[in-house]
Amino acid sequence: MTTGETHAVRAVAAGPGAPQPNRSPGAIVRLARLYAASRRIPAAVTAIAACALGLRLALTAHWDSYGALQLPLVFETAAATAITATAASPFGEPERLTGRWLPYLRLAATLALTAVAAGALAAAGTGTHLAGGTLDVLRNLAGITGLGLLCAAAISGGLAWIGPVAYLIPGLYALYTQWHHPALTTPWLWPGRPPHDLGAAICAGLVFAAGVAAITVRGARDVVSEPA
Repeated sequence: MTTGETHAVRAVAAGPGAPQPNRSPGAIVRLARLYAASRRIPAAVTAIAACALGLRLALTAHWDSYGALQLPLVFETAAATAITATAASPFGEPERLTGRWLPYLRLAATLALTAVAAGALAAAGTGTHLAGGTLDVLRNLAGITGLGLLCAAAISGGLAWIGPVAYLIPGLYALYTQWHHPALTTPWLWPGRPPHDLGAAICAGLVFAAGVAAITVRGARDVVSEPA
């Protein structure tokens, strides 16, 4: 554990018997900075920026109908995976049990990263033929991020990528069936639905809300083994 991570766990996971934390603006900013460092949030932002850049470069090429629809979903899944990776805790159960500020920090970090990813991916498609447009990006990113957060809470933060990657396969297939019937029309496979489809938006929103709630209240199911 690095020195920064040691300071982070002491600040974020103060026990019930510890003195009341300094609630000055400077102390809150420092706490947020330490939390971001412990969750590798700067690395996640870099990964999201790389996804947006990759999408932008990809959209400058000429693709057939399959690629034009399926390629954005790949980058949206990659960005969602970067977001959910920050749910992993380097401190495990002690932090989850004693952290006073953790629910607020988890919620703020998750919503902020999702907003950054949505804005970056939408900006990458500006002026190009982005299939589905901004609404499709928002819906797909939110729903897939929710799947990753649910995996983090149920399995572990280190395996949160399983949800987004596993969902990518049926999502791509749902897009494929638009040319090869019978088409998959269930709103739970929202990537295959039109951007303005209300049912698909509701399903993606419900998954995102459930994931955010699970990770905010409980956190990732991480167990860190003690050194021998």
